[in-house]
Amino acid sequence: MLTLLGPQTTCCDKLPRRSFLKAGFLGLTGTSLAQMLQIRAHAVQASGVPLPKTSVIFLELAGGASQFETYDPKPNAPAEYRGWFGAIPTKLPGVQFSELMPQQAKIADKLAIVRSVYHHLINHDSGAHLTSTGFDVGNTDLNLHPSVGSIATKVRGANAPGLPAYVALPGMPIYARSAYLGNSHDPFHIGNPNDGNFKIKNLTLPDGLTTSRLTDRRTLLKSFDNAKRVLDNHGIASAMDQFTHKAFSMVTNDLARNAFDIGQESPAVRDMYGRNSYGQSVLLARRLVEAGVTFITVTEGSWDFHDNAKSASLNKSPSYDRAVAALVNDLQARGLDRDVLVVAMGEFGRTPKINKLNGRDHWPQVMSVLFAGGGLQMGQIIGASNAKGEEPIDAPYKPQSVLAMVYRHLGIDPAMTFDDLTGRPRHILDHRTLIKELI
Repeated sequence: MLTLLGPQTTCCDKLPRRSFLKAGFLGLTGTSLAQMLQIRAHAVQASGVPLPKTSVIFLELAGGASQFETYDPKPNAPAEYRGWFGAIPTKLPGVQFSELMPQQAKIADKLAIVRSVYHHLINHDSGAHLTSTGFDVGNTDLNLHPSVGSIATKVRGANAPGLPAYVALPGMPIYARSAYLGNSHDPFHIGNPNDGNFKIKNLTLPDGLTTSRLTDRRTLLKSFDNAKRVLDNHGIASAMDQFTHKAFSMVTNDLARNAFDIGQESPAVRDMYGRNSYGQSVLLARRLVEAGVTFITVTEGSWDFHDNAKSASLNKSPSYDRAVAALVNDLQARGLDRDVLVVAMGEFGRTPKINKLNGRDHWPQVMSVLFAGGGLQMGQIIGASNAKGEEPIDAPYKPQSVLAMVYRHLGIDPAMTFDDLTGRPRHILDHRTLIKELI
């Protein structure tokens, strides 16, 4: 088995947020990657209408980004609330962003910011589970409900054969997994594309194993039909079904290999996104949706700034601001802005009042969420928080509404049900209110 470890992220509870994905290499027994590609269980909706070939790039602002230092500055609030940074004008008349978001301020007409998302869960685990799955399960480190990306693999699958439907990069969020849908709907996790020697090991044959030998191994596996009952006890028989063909195709053709090869981008484009882990991850996300991946989560580092938030923000914000602006412009230039929806959201906002450690603490009472593309109504600010950024005073929405918009874009009915581990049918979302201003 091959274990891929993502970059470690530590929040204020001091628990490392580094996850792993074990992927069996196809040249050996060929099980895990084949299972991962078993993604077309619901290729067509009950109506018989083919699902659209749309995709989502979900930028998870892990740890909880501050609304003040991103999209909802309060320049007229007392200093202990407005913080260390000024507000700058955007391309939208009368709308200001934090001065830490200058590149996004220039393209505000291509964005929609919801300043009034809220919930009541104050811990990282409970908040992240809610924003990743749409379900409040209290403070847990277990993925008790499927993530939105896992639902996308189950219902939609990839937009092109030979590609995974769901990718997490450069790290994998703790609640990105498939829960009761089964491990085949976990994300394909690849690591940091900014590494100088970056490559996808799962798509590369080991020394001494040629495509011809790999095909021979596949033929050998097919000859074991009489032994399936024995092999089933070890999970090997799953590699002999139709999904094994897709798994082999990822290794033996160029589609996936080329999609993940960020080195094919020009130096100018790579510079535009930023030569850092976040920028190159966002660029690779664009490459992947363009090739046919349906859902991509980008998670890098932590926004959990309980102390020294001024210096932490100065360090973290530029790469995020630059990459998002580059992505939005690039998608539009390539004619992908209607098919690709970009969402940026953390698990909560930050406290309005700066604490004694010169930081901001957890604050689920209000947060800002970014949307771009997806054929939605851009160039607007939706909702508002009060003068000190404490709570919504207009158009309040819960995180479930953000996910409802994601499912709408993917053509997935969130009222669909899947049986959990107890056999109980569970809706994709229990609360399915759309953000009507975006439509």
